[in-house]
Amino acid sequence: MPESRKNKRRALVAAVVALCAAGGGLGVAQVAGAIEGEHHADRPALTVTDGWHGDNRAALQRMIDDYGPDGDKRAKLKGNKPLAVFDWDNTVVKNDIGDATMFWLLRHDKLRTPEDGDWRTTSRYLTAAAAKALAAACPAGRTTLPTSSDTGCADEIRTVYSDGETTAGDAAFAGFDHRRMEPQYAWLAQLQQGWTEAQIEEFAAAARKENLDAAVGAEQRVGSAKVTGWVRYYEQMQDLVSTLKQADFDVWITSASPQPVLDAWVRGAGIDPERAIGIRNVHEGDVITPRLRGCGTVDDGDDAMVTYMDGKRCWINQEILGVEGAAAEKVQPARHRQVFAAGDSDTDIAFLRDATALRLVLNRNKNEVMCRAYDDSDGRWLINPMFIEPNKQQTKSYPCATTGYTEPDGSEAPVRREDGSVIADQEDTVF
Repeated sequence: MPESRKNKRRALVAAVVALCAAGGGLGVAQVAGAIEGEHHADRPALTVTDGWHGDNRAALQRMIDDYGPDGDKRAKLKGNKPLAVFDWDNTVVKNDIGDATMFWLLRHDKLRTPEDGDWRTTSRYLTAAAAKALAAACPAGRTTLPTSSDTGCADEIRTVYSDGETTAGDAAFAGFDHRRMEPQYAWLAQLQQGWTEAQIEEFAAAARKENLDAAVGAEQRVGSAKVTGWVRYYEQMQDLVSTLKQADFDVWITSASPQPVLDAWVRGAGIDPERAIGIRNVHEGDVITPRLRGCGTVDDGDDAMVTYMDGKRCWINQEILGVEGAAAEKVQPARHRQVFAAGDSDTDIAFLRDATALRLVLNRNKNEVMCRAYDDSDGRWLINPMFIEPNKQQTKSYPCATTGYTEPDGSEAPVRREDGSVIADQEDTVF
């Protein structure tokens, strides 16, 4: 260590000791930060300490300091606020708010019968087998479906949504780009047809209350099945969002949950719904239709891209960065991209990779995102166990060198770095 740095360190240690002796009230994190010269006490600081793995909290604090109003790296942004983008489900909250809403809709008879009783109108990717199974299970000629009492109808819809197949085991969706569209997620947004966004947000708020009031681990019955019945905000993520906002970051959410469902939840993490991007429907007046808004080269109503994998990149570029057309589907110059991103799944991989400073992944044992995070080829990935009910260690290596990557047609391939080299299989070490 150069003598100047040694002298600086000795001075910092002496100052901290003196403050402590004088009853200065410094916490452990502040003492450690002061000794390392990493954090100024007057800068916004993370306060929740439990649940962070290794040096993750310290790394996040350094980033907040570096890009805060008086941080060393703030000037590189040319007057722009540093951008931070979070996934929502299983990133900011434990469990899935789309699931919570779908199960509530089924339990309260809030799904409307498809136009002319034709289930193919609900999704361009619904297979003939699924359309036939749904028509057979659910009564026609009604405004809303009696899914609270009709077990067969509820089971068919729930299985198509949750498992991507019929109760008979036939594939429910086909013909989509697996890196731009997840038709099961999109189907929830499409089944909102006939309601207004205000009505769906009201339904989602009722589901929110039920799931927050329920005990951790609670289940509920939908049709003949028991399904997850609880959701919790991660206090660590609420703290991180709050601290980023105090440090004048521009904080956004991107999620493959429907927009009005997301709107009902994000305020609980300190996010304004205007800074949340979910799956968005085309409307007829105020009424939701089964058609979806497009991004980049995908027109409204084509239903070919949602906030999923590469679609999340497109929607971030379009809605936050103001990039239009084909350019929205491309990686933007580093000076414009998000400084920080957080996610938990392969669905988040594109916008995570676009982050220029740090990329936080909550470990849910998803192949591609864990391959890239453990490989950590540029030293910007952080891996943390889930804060509530974390997964156990995966006993097998992630199949990075063979099948960890999903091609647009759904086939599997090796996970490759930017230079084309293949990532070796990775052990699961953060759990």
